Amino acid sequence: MQQHEKRRIRGCDLVPREKFEKLEGVVRKIYSQIGVIKEDGLWMPIYPETEKTLGYCFIEYNTPQEAELAKEKTHGYKLDRAHIFAVSMFDDFDRFMKVPNEWAPPETKPYTPGENLQDWLTDAKARDQFVIRAGSDTEVLWNDARHLKPDPVYKRAFGQSFVQWSPLGTYLATVHRQGAAVWGGAASFNKLMRYSHPQVKLIDFSPGEKYLVTYISHEPSNPRDANRVVINIFDVRTGKVMRDLGSADDFAVGGAGGVTGVSWSVFKYYLVKVENIMDFCWSSTDPIIALVVPDMGGGNQPARVSLIQIPSKEELRQKNLFSVGDCKITYTGFELFRIKERDIPIEVLELENKNDKIIAFAWEPKGHRFAVIHGDNPKPNVIYSMRTGQNSQVSKLTTLKGKQANALFWSPAGRYIVLAGLKGFNGQLEFYNVDELKTMATAEHFMATDIEWDPTGRMVSVWSFNGKHLYRILKDHLFQFLWRPRPPSFLTPEKEEEIAKNLKKYSIYEAEDQDVSLPLSEQEREKCRMLKEDWDKWVNEWKQIHEESLQRQKLRDGEASDEEEEYEAKDMEVEEVMDVTEEVLHLEYGHWSRV
Repeated sequence: MQQHEKRRIRGCDLVPREKFEKLEGVVRKIYSQIGVIKEDGLWMPIYPETEKTLGYCFIEYNTPQEAELAKEKTHGYKLDRAHIFAVSMFDDFDRFMKVPNEWAPPETKPYTPGENLQDWLTDAKARDQFVIRAGSDTEVLWNDARHLKPDPVYKRAFGQSFVQWSPLGTYLATVHRQGAAVWGGAASFNKLMRYSHPQVKLIDFSPGEKYLVTYISHEPSNPRDANRVVINIFDVRTGKVMRDLGSADDFAVGGAGGVTGVSWSVFKYYLVKVENIMDFCWSSTDPIIALVVPDMGGGNQPARVSLIQIPSKEELRQKNLFSVGDCKITYTGFELFRIKERDIPIEVLELENKNDKIIAFAWEPKGHRFAVIHGDNPKPNVIYSMRTGQNSQVSKLTTLKGKQANALFWSPAGRYIVLAGLKGFNGQLEFYNVDELKTMATAEHFMATDIEWDPTGRMVSVWSFNGKHLYRILKDHLFQFLWRPRPPSFLTPEKEEEIAKNLKKYSIYEAEDQDVSLPLSEQEREKCRMLKEDWDKWVNEWKQIHEESLQRQKLRDGEASDEEEEYEAKDMEVEEVMDVTEEVLHLEYGHWSRV
């Protein structure tokens, strides 16, 4: 038995023996939600003279992490108005006993500055990083497109369930059975903080990376009960739990009266108190959220979309939707809310064939266009639409017919898009320039399941933005590939546009690109020379084999083949003189005689 897995809990009620079982059940229920209590791991001491509990108990878990989490979550827990839990680690008793009777000033430790967590942004080659999780290893690498290969940064066997970058790329988060951790630094990727939340399933960062949200869902013992969602909000830098939402009854999803299942991040569902929300999303530029509420009355209460102003919670606009069920629209059309215009007018965009199925829809980042894949045949159509000006109708740019695509991936900088045929479409990729309305390249990545643009819009996984295949990375048991995000630029849109128009003026990499191209050219020449040597060697070997074959053919009276089974057996009669003997014969009259 390990002492550091025990906890002493004060604040329990002093009850007689007949109420002992009830109190033990209450305490066990509270602490069983945090971790697995060992068999005979709950002990309440009893005062022999009164046969009452002493007001405290001991609990032992299977792991130290669960015991630490129990202290963190229940210290100060109000059992009722008169009883508040005070939780201590069992090891704390030794530490308390060693406290000296006289006060001594604490030792002053010199300040040591921490590592610059944004150091990777100062890379002299302006490269981007990505993380690969394959097998038991997690690797961080530079994308060195000039040298056509990845440059390793860090590798470690984390033993995690998955990894995730923070929104601005400062931290790499790993999710484990006992909770989450964040790592960072220039090259060392030291562990910066740990967040204890056993059996954590999902995590999410706040947009400014100040908070980390962890999520678990407890399945009920009774199938008719709802799943219970537990959410913790941590301060990223200190690791302190800022808020524990696990005890709120509102955090139950599924069952009667609600939408079955849960979608991450579940945390977003409770920013505004609205019953039966199916989904919602933030505006990319304004503090406005769009809520989708499904049809809950069998047709009597239609589905609706609402625009809500935050933080005032004022409903700016509402639209009832008919013939809508479970997010599957049976009537094909788009209703666009112009939130920048007075009274938020709604514009309807219908497809030519109203029965077409919508396969994918995606807005252009940093732009005003969108793309739609629609149709029911194996090769659906792709259309691009845009708003040509304020107070004008949405107009169609073009329609691309018969594309092997079921997913759309815009470049983060806009303008370029990848039309991808994932999974069942065998990884067909088309790199398309929407400004010029032309295809730049097509490629294939057999059975591809995901496409990832780098944060600058220059690379797609290991393709360039215009579809040039740069290099290949082979990994067994690949689980994740994630580009490291970059913080937003400090430049104004006007300044970015001015730089784009005068890119050569600001370019500082032309000399480096030339220096890289020279050794690459030399490598190509060396590769060609080696190929020519191999070719000449093969030709010489072939000539030698051919000459030997001619000699054998000559010996076989012109038979060309060396294969015995190709010969035909024939019977031939051959007369051959075996031996010659000379004898002298004497001839006499009337008869012969032999000498």
